[in-house]
Amino acid sequence: MIKEKLALVPSLPGCYLMKNKEGTIIYVGKAKKLKNRLNSYFNRTHEGKTKLLVSEIADFEYIVTSSELEAFILEINLIKKHDPHYNILLRDDKSYPYIEFINEDIPSLIVKREVNVNKKNKLLFGPYPNGYAAKRLVNLINRLYPLKKCDKMPKKECLYYHIGECLGYCIHKNLDTSSMRKEIIDILNGHDEILINKINEKIKLNSDNLNYEVALELKNELDYIKVVFEKQKVELNDGVNRDIFNYIVKDGYISICVFFIRNGKLLGDKKNIFPLIDDEKETMEYYIANFYTKKNIMPKEVIVPSNLDNELLSTIIDAKVISVQKGAKKHLFDLAKTNASINYENNKELLYKDNERNFNASKELGKLLNIENLTRIESFDNAHLFGTYTVSAMVVFIDGVPSKKDYRKFKISTDQNNDVASMKEVLYRRYQKALLNKTTLPDLILLDGGINVVNAAKEVLNSLGLNINVCGLEKDDKHTLKSLINANLEEVKIDKKSDVFYLLTRISDEVHRFTINYHRQIRSKGSIESVLNNIDGIGEVRRKELLKRFGSVKNMKLSSIEELKEILPEEVAINLKKYLEEL
Repeated sequence: MIKEKLALVPSLPGCYLMKNKEGTIIYVGKAKKLKNRLNSYFNRTHEGKTKLLVSEIADFEYIVTSSELEAFILEINLIKKHDPHYNILLRDDKSYPYIEFINEDIPSLIVKREVNVNKKNKLLFGPYPNGYAAKRLVNLINRLYPLKKCDKMPKKECLYYHIGECLGYCIHKNLDTSSMRKEIIDILNGHDEILINKINEKIKLNSDNLNYEVALELKNELDYIKVVFEKQKVELNDGVNRDIFNYIVKDGYISICVFFIRNGKLLGDKKNIFPLIDDEKETMEYYIANFYTKKNIMPKEVIVPSNLDNELLSTIIDAKVISVQKGAKKHLFDLAKTNASINYENNKELLYKDNERNFNASKELGKLLNIENLTRIESFDNAHLFGTYTVSAMVVFIDGVPSKKDYRKFKISTDQNNDVASMKEVLYRRYQKALLNKTTLPDLILLDGGINVVNAAKEVLNSLGLNINVCGLEKDDKHTLKSLINANLEEVKIDKKSDVFYLLTRISDEVHRFTINYHRQIRSKGSIESVLNNIDGIGEVRRKELLKRFGSVKNMKLSSIEELKEILPEEVAINLKKYLEEL
């Protein structure tokens, strides 16, 4: 069937969709000439993940487009829509922190991962791959300059005002901060000497006033900053923001390195290693296009390897894309490749070991349960406190590796001390929604429990017309996994020295951790709400303000009446304080 279809494929640009025997789309790609690309999958020898992909292909479809650009855009949209298993392998879900300077009459400086580039009066600097370095720099600038430190505007001056680290914006109006704002912006734009001079000035001031402990702390900060700035020095002094991409391919993997250069400084790099499934050119083009969909701010210039289609990429990411052949830019471009190579060599043994162990464990579990091509596992757990604050959560493992973007949390509609009823509710909600939205279904569902839980899950799945394998995880008296209860209600013993035991234990621990963390969040909020409901004078609006300000009963208990009065009338604040002291 595939051979006959291949003969009909045209030599035109387009996208292709690979399907397994269940009809599920497992890979989406693009090609300048569909005929050549599709023939390359079936008429040559492959290794690694490509070999595995080809072994699972039972059918394919293709969509002809009018240009390679149109094919590229279609590929990105199809991957978003179908989330194919083999495309997931080339996905980096990490966002990068930025330093955000709120350049208003009351200026402030913070580190943010989620940024909105369209907001007015805000300046964004970054990205900073090293989040610790970004936070330390922000803390230092906040310490050196009297910026606003409070989340909200208090009614009177706070400690920061009294120690000279805030101008007291809450009580002083129309302050002239233009000089300070200019200095901070210059520092963030790469004028290191301003920051170094400011630290030296503060060190001298504290030493003269015999504040030797503070002076020593600032001296340590100065030493750290000098080391960081030395590492950031690059040969380009044109002030242009640019990203540099380079890569190596080896042993079935692609190792990618990205340099972030801002205002002539190397802020850091990002390294990834992925199994290589498609042509390396197509892989890099997709990686770069996808890289700028995660709220990463576009630089003025992007440098890429010469084998990529610069014009195509430039149109997709809406930035200047170039390749370089000589000079300082070429030196940095080559350095990125060296870093990609070093990263691969440093991680290859661990990479092979982990990938092999995870993959083999997943396939071995499939054999134990008679599930061919076991790929996606979804596991659920419940948590409650004496029948209250009941929650459930789901974790997803793909080929033995956690897929955290697919994790889900569920707040159970009614509080009840009944794990089976809670599990039935969450399974129905999860898979009814999956059917409605036509999202990916798992090959196996794992639940914490025995026969009763498995029967309950089968009842829910049958009501939805779904045929998904279900297993219960049975534990011994030490809460260690001892066996599985399969869909036929048979006990399947697990060797505690096997990779399968390692995988199942990992999944069980992960779903338990994720559920308990969610339960703590809900319980903390619920505890506050239940306390606040007992105090006259605290309605919905004030309750929300208290929740936002203090976050927990403990924090409220430790606060003073004066702090509570910032939100509550004095009498209500006194009553709340008394009530909390009696808890």
